Order: sequence, then C-alpha cells, then structure tokens
Amino acid sequence: MDFYSLLLAVPAILIALTFHEFAHGYVAYRFGDPTAKNHGRLTLNPLAHLDPMGTIMIFLIHFGWAKPVPVDPRYLGNPKRDMMWIAAAGPLMNVALALISGILIRIFLATDLAYADPNGGIGVLFQMIRYSLYINLALAFFNLLPIPPLDGSKILAGLLPHRYAPTLYLIEARGPMVLFGIIMFGWITGFHVLGMVIGPFINVFSHLFSGI
Repeated sequence: MDFYSLLLAVPAILIALTFHEFAHGYVAYRFGDPTAKNHGRLTLNPLAHLDPMGTIMIFLIHFGWAKPVPVDPRYLGNPKRDMMWIAAAGPLMNVALALISGILIRIFLATDLAYADPNGGIGVLFQMIRYSLYINLALAFFNLLPIPPLDGSKILAGLLPHRYAPTLYLIEARGPMVLFGIIMFGWITGFHVLGMVIGPFINVFSHLFSGI
C-alpha cells in the first residue's frame, strides 16, 4: 500500500479500531462491568482508544492495534459466558461496519456514482468506503483467530469445558509472542500465513456484502 492509499485508509482504520474497542466496553458494561466506563473508554473518541506504538506500526508495517479495553471479570455474573460475548462484540461490530460499507458500495455502483467523478471528491469517498469494507472484515476475521491475546482465544475459552483451562492458560502465556513472530515473519519474507488463513473469508464476505 502506497502512502496516498494509506492516507485514504486512515479514517477507516480509526473507525474500525474505535468501534471495535467501544463494542467490547459497551457489552462489558451491559453485563455489569463499569471498568471501561470508569477508565473513559466507553466513548467513540478515537483518542481514547489509540495505542501510540500500535498507531506508529500501522504506518511502518501496515499493521497496528488499539489499547485493549479493560474488563474486570469480578463484576460479571457468569464470567466464562460473559467474557465470550464481550470478546465477540468487537469482531461482530466490525462485521456490521463492513456490511454498512458494502451496502454503500452497492448504492454507488447502482447509481454510477463510483464512476461519475473517479478522480474527484466522490471517487475519493468511494475508495475510502472500499477500504472500510476490507479493513473491517480483515480486523474481524483476524481477531477471531484463536490465538491469544486475540478475541478468538477468549471465545474459544468460553466454549471449551473447564477441564481445558490449564492448557488455555499455558497457551495464553505464549500466544502473544507466537502471534508477533508470525506477523514479523510475514512482513520480512512476504509469506503471510495469517493472510492466507483469513483471506478467503474476507473475499467471500466482501463479495456477499458489496458484490465486488
């Protein structure tokens, strides 16, 4: 992705990350945990969610992250079940944003707005909406991978019987290093294992939502 394309993608990145973290905090709050609200994270202000290093990495290697929303399981009535839904809220929010983006793309294509002014403001807006579609789908399916600290690992923990808890704790301790190693391997070699895993899902849902 060149610098101009990255600039066009920045609004979609900010919205995707902000709504993702807000969804975690909101669902946790609905389940009785005020921690996110008390830390000023129950907001759609991107500045409350951006991680400085994660933001810099977006521009350096085109991969970044936001600050995780704090959750205190002690407030939850059923921590195992509730944590699963809190974790799922972020990816589900991104799927919803991708669906909205897809509908807008269909409107642009059906009314020929996508081609009316390809180098002007409308063309730029169309490109930004396309980035929103792909970025939200990528963020959703990436986070659904069952690798700690991604949301998928917490969803898996909520689904598995309690007897697997020691194994999950062991994986959780090593998961972040494994994930970072896979990402850096892809960045250095160009062989993106994670992209190969989530790519087909992104393609299917982008076509389903937008027709492209």
